[in-house]
Amino acid sequence: MHVVLGTGPAGLALVDELLARGRQVRVVNRSGKAVLPAAAELVRADVTDRTALAAAVEGAEVVYNCTHVPYAQQPEVLPRIQDALIEVIGRTGARLVTIETLNLYGPTGGVPMTERTAFAATSRKGRVRARIAERYLASDLPVALGMAADFFGPRTMIASLGATVFPPALRGEPVVAFGDIDLPHSYTYIPDLARGLATLGEREEALGKLWHLPVAPALTTRQVHELIGEILARPVHAHVVAEPIPWGPFDEEFMAEYAELFYWHTEPFVMDDSLYTSTFGQHATPIREALAETVRWFTA
Repeated sequence: MHVVLGTGPAGLALVDELLARGRQVRVVNRSGKAVLPAAAELVRADVTDRTALAAAVEGAEVVYNCTHVPYAQQPEVLPRIQDALIEVIGRTGARLVTIETLNLYGPTGGVPMTERTAFAATSRKGRVRARIAERYLASDLPVALGMAADFFGPRTMIASLGATVFPPALRGEPVVAFGDIDLPHSYTYIPDLARGLATLGEREEALGKLWHLPVAPALTTRQVHELIGEILARPVHAHVVAEPIPWGPFDEEFMAEYAELFYWHTEPFVMDDSLYTSTFGQHATPIREALAETVRWFTA
């Protein structure tokens, strides 16, 4: 039994990957509602409720934490989720695989981020993430941390390469881009994230460590737009949001929280996955192929 906590884009992509690997899959979210393959079991539970969480993960060999928490709630809710996971998973003997984000490193001045990069977050949310990662790595829990860059791919909407890029590009309208679009920027394709998490859940040598999951070599955002234009056979033009101000689905509340992370778009934002690829032999999907599949999903 492999249990996936959360039904956002990452959780749903992971469900697909685990089923493709022949796993028995249980999926947990707060609403008890989700569009899932028939082979997956859906359970309603709040993961901060230890009793409900214990029932949801009963019999699990591996538990994957793909829960999503809005930025404004992260400093208060993420530690509560961790408290529950450490207590409950610690009693079951299951492995835990959890997604972490690059904001725990803080600005690097453009130096590519590796697993050896210091946790030097300058943002409130980044400092919370750093404390969470440090606590997991110092615990006795059999846990592996999977790191990803900016998400894109099927089902991924609220992202810098999501609903403000692909739908307008399909309509021939300007797409939205943040900051300096001529800086290299790593983007993680959601199916690559799912494959990476599933592999961490299978491999003993993954435990007790943080891993940068497969990511294609960084291009500039302008180059990414050019590739989308080649796929669509028409140019893609960008409306650049140079500062963290509300725009489209990125409303005032979102941008107020995102402002402290806007350095992702004002300095090179490059994630190095060489440790993962050399250890597990898996590489990211070529970015043109990943973008083409994402265009097909948004078209459908």
